[in-house]
Amino acid sequence: MLPPRLRVSLRQLEVFVATARAGSTRSGAERVARSQSAASAAIGALEVTLGVALFDRIRKRLVINENGRALLPKAASLLDHAAELNYLFSAEHAAPLRVAASLTVGEVLLPDLVARWKQSHLTSPVYVSVANSSEVIRAVAAFDVDIGFIEGPQTHPDLSVRPWLTDEMVVVAAPGHTLAGAQRIATSVLRAQPWALREPGSGTREASDRWLLEHLGSIEIAFELGSTETLKRVVAAGGAVGCVSRHAVASALANGTLVELNTGFRPLERRLAIVVHKDKLLGHGASDFLHHCEATMRMGGVATTLAPT
Repeated sequence: MLPPRLRVSLRQLEVFVATARAGSTRSGAERVARSQSAASAAIGALEVTLGVALFDRIRKRLVINENGRALLPKAASLLDHAAELNYLFSAEHAAPLRVAASLTVGEVLLPDLVARWKQSHLTSPVYVSVANSSEVIRAVAAFDVDIGFIEGPQTHPDLSVRPWLTDEMVVVAAPGHTLAGAQRIATSVLRAQPWALREPGSGTREASDRWLLEHLGSIEIAFELGSTETLKRVVAAGGAVGCVSRHAVASALANGTLVELNTGFRPLERRLAIVVHKDKLLGHGASDFLHHCEATMRMGGVATTLAPT
């Protein structure tokens, strides 16, 4: 018996995935360079072919329903593999690598990893987005990226979370700070300091809140900053003491622009993790990059100055 004739087109799936990711046919159409009317027609034809509605129409808005959510991972994976066919016999181009990472990983660890991987994948474009851990999880869940890197225990029912490197929280200050070099700092003194922390939603902030609350209770948060580099500069300028990842301040501690305060706190270790979608079949390049990153854990870190403590 011959297999049933394929009735679903890649173009229809492309429009469906773009619309599901963007949240509207207008934005989805822009992503795939189609007119809004052509995108609407493609989704309508796909729904007729499958015999189910993929979106609920609510006040002229499209909201993906359970049928659409069931189709999305399969459609996204199929499109990724179809895209790889375009590069299969090309000597000049290869499938792109799409990665999202938390700021600690994206600013400190990922550049070295990507540069090393690129040496053996010269024709593969690399797209890296850096955001807080919550946004990274959303990007992987929505199939906007192949692989994500997060900090802390956050998770998502559609994602597979793989423990990666060990990290540790540290309290830092400017070299000229009055507490720099102190052998023992009273809890009341630390509690009274102005603090610089990352923004809510970041893995570093979640870990900082948990660690500082355990030892200090309430503190004065003078700065909430969306970038680890900005936080380090504020602290180095003497504006506050900061609570950050040891990975993030390893070079600053080594060159003396920041100093670690002797808080006497019980150390707080945490795991940096790699997240991938459970239903996504990674392409050749993304699989190679995943194995490349996981190998760093077995080797003891990305580089000597960044090795886990």
